[in-house]
Amino acid sequence: MATTPELKEQAEKTENPADLAGTLLVGSELEVHRLGFGAMRITGDGIWGHPKDPDLARRVLQRAVALGANFIDTADSYGPYVSEELIAEALTPYPPDLVIATKGGWDRPGPNQWTHNASPKHLREAVEGSLRRLRLDRIDVYQLHIPDPAVSLEASVEALAQFQAEGKIRFVALSNVAMDQIERARKIVPIVSVQNRYSFADREWDYVVDYCELNGIAFIPWHPLSSSRIANLLLERIAKNHQKTPKQVALAWLLKRSPIMLPIPGTSSIEHLEENVHAASLRLTDEEYGDLTSVSQPPSSLRD
Repeated sequence: MATTPELKEQAEKTENPADLAGTLLVGSELEVHRLGFGAMRITGDGIWGHPKDPDLARRVLQRAVALGANFIDTADSYGPYVSEELIAEALTPYPPDLVIATKGGWDRPGPNQWTHNASPKHLREAVEGSLRRLRLDRIDVYQLHIPDPAVSLEASVEALAQFQAEGKIRFVALSNVAMDQIERARKIVPIVSVQNRYSFADREWDYVVDYCELNGIAFIPWHPLSSSRIANLLLERIAKNHQKTPKQVALAWLLKRSPIMLPIPGTSSIEHLEENVHAASLRLTDEEYGDLTSVSQPPSSLRD
């Protein structure tokens, strides 16, 4: 149903508006709010180097946690390394309920450039590097960033399973994968989350969302605000009805789509961060949800 006066009042009063998104169990023991924070955009242009204002980036991270976002997603390739370093600088000592998920398996030769490297040797170096930069003894959720066409998926996942056995990571996860790859990985080690490109207007991976829901696997949509001209017109109409913004409506659709959905909208702006987190108070009507679901755009290339 639409946002009620009671829910609006609760959102205005609560110190942690992300609470209103509800919670999700990642793995067997990590309970997080279903509206997290993606830490890719706190780096420099082209996801390369340091941001122009590192202090602002640290304040964005601190504000995200203060708003109740207790799931932060990052990767060693963001910067590279910069995002992880800023997270540690801004948030250590970490709050006891904070879950940090990072990734490995992509190299960064330059701005807006990505190359595969998911060999077991590189993944070990990546895991150990992330542990140092994040100042952790163990990474809660470690994701294979993308399967490497030069390395078998089984070899990459077996390496992550070995690091889990060594106590370097708690849970293994995947990113940018199809359902058959998830099934192959699950034969080696439990998979607690899958991160693919997904939004109300870009539903190439609908069947993966359904698979994850059936199997109790968290689904983390990246690029959760992607849209199109027709979709934008619909977003604007629904947003006006709720006195919200189009971005908030797009996030509300994701939260309604499935109980295993864990959006991680990212930003380098505190204003945009607060806008995103306050989407947790928005409840779409079934009609609005259906209208949004009817809008989609053609698939684009995988990129996180």
